[in-house]
Amino acid sequence: MKIKFRGNVSEEKILSKGKEIISIEGDAVLNLINSIDNEFVKAINVILNSKGRIVFTGVGKSGIIARKIVATMNSTGTASIFLHPTDALHGDLGMVRKDDIVILISKSGHTEELIQLIPMLKRINVILIGMLGEIDSRLAKECDIVLNVSVKEEACPYDLAPTSSTTAALVMGDALAITLLELKGFSKEDFGMLHPGGSLGKRLSLKISEIMILGDDVPVVNEKTSIKDTIFVITSKRLGMTCVVDDNGKLSGIITDGDLRRLLEKTLDIKNLSAGDVMTKKPKTLNKDLLASFALQQMENYNITSLIVVNENDYPEGVVHLHDLVKLGLQTR
Repeated sequence: MKIKFRGNVSEEKILSKGKEIISIEGDAVLNLINSIDNEFVKAINVILNSKGRIVFTGVGKSGIIARKIVATMNSTGTASIFLHPTDALHGDLGMVRKDDIVILISKSGHTEELIQLIPMLKRINVILIGMLGEIDSRLAKECDIVLNVSVKEEACPYDLAPTSSTTAALVMGDALAITLLELKGFSKEDFGMLHPGGSLGKRLSLKISEIMILGDDVPVVNEKTSIKDTIFVITSKRLGMTCVVDDNGKLSGIITDGDLRRLLEKTLDIKNLSAGDVMTKKPKTLNKDLLASFALQQMENYNITSLIVVNENDYPEGVVHLHDLVKLGLQTR
């Protein structure tokens, strides 16, 4: 496909404009550091002590940012909902409960739909937090707490399209969400519980016990088993390996397809050899209570395709195979 260029705009001009926009928005974000003051502390404390949810509301682009912050809050352990101010005036106000906290997002601080909503919210007696671009605005005067997200300029050359201002509001929302995450002691495991779908959730929550191969499907031979019979076990179980155990059933080694190939490269006279003669001693093992993602990490680190799961007495009770982890979408690279 041929790309058509409009006019003769120079590459240098295009690159310069892109960098200028990023610089403007970057400055807007960095300037927010000065807005992390006692009002931010108040906001965090009231949210931590709240028994309800965080209700975000905003119009237009501010509403879109509010929805994104809601998604971040929910995924990091702070229950949140989005309330469209117009819908609130037509029945959706019933979503708001007295224990909730309402965060209003507005660049101007004079958004009419939000101003109309204020009296009804005050009747419910909820705490109002303003995430505002104008701290001397009408909304600011009505809010209990004001988070300053003002910016010096929009990246838009006409100062019309919300660009720097929406970026600043989004970053302030992230600051709230992640501060709350840490203060609540929200862990990777908690995160995984809220993200059960997709590879991210599986990496954070899926345990080896849930995906390991069990019972008769686990290839096991005794140290004294002949190589011929060992090959039969490896072939029939189709895992490319077998556990090797001693007379007490404890794991003593592993034999893989690679071990057999290397053996046959050295000698074809294998009829007098046993599994104990060929096995790799002290193979890498796992506990079934570890995360499946850890198994994958170990396989990648040691360039192997199988790990044996043992119990506290070193008896093999399962096998984790690379193919199964890949099918589950647990790849980290």
